Amino acid sequence: MFTLQQIKAAHAKVRTGVDFPNYVQEIKGLGLLYYEFFVSDGATVYHGENGYKVDAPPIYAHQEIGPQASVDALEHTIAIHQQGQTDFLTFCKQAAQAGVARWIVDTEEMMCTYVTDDGGILIEEPIPAVE
Repeated sequence: MFTLQQIKAAHAKVRTGVDFPNYVQEIKGLGLLYYEFFVSDGATVYHGENGYKVDAPPIYAHQEIGPQASVDALEHTIAIHQQGQTDFLTFCKQAAQAGVARWIVDTEEMMCTYVTDDGGILIEEPIPAVE
């Protein structure tokens, strides 16, 4: 099974949203089925087969999640990040402002789902295939 060190090594290669599909393919190859990223502080829970999971601690200071979820704001945030215009921390801050409490990356379905505090789905976005 995967370790937190392996996941961190894969994530270290990500500079912008452009690099994200390669990252997902790499962690999928480690046996990771899905992960949940908590936008309020950057804590992450990585899930593998048979209930295996690895918890990663927060990576930044606590930030408030915007009270009004906005699909439009989130779509803009995702678009500029995927174009390489923002770094990861900026993306997290903008996602929080758009009302995202967490996102779930499913390596089996190759889908990223952005979720509000009350469990509502803002956007389900396919993760592009790596060429």
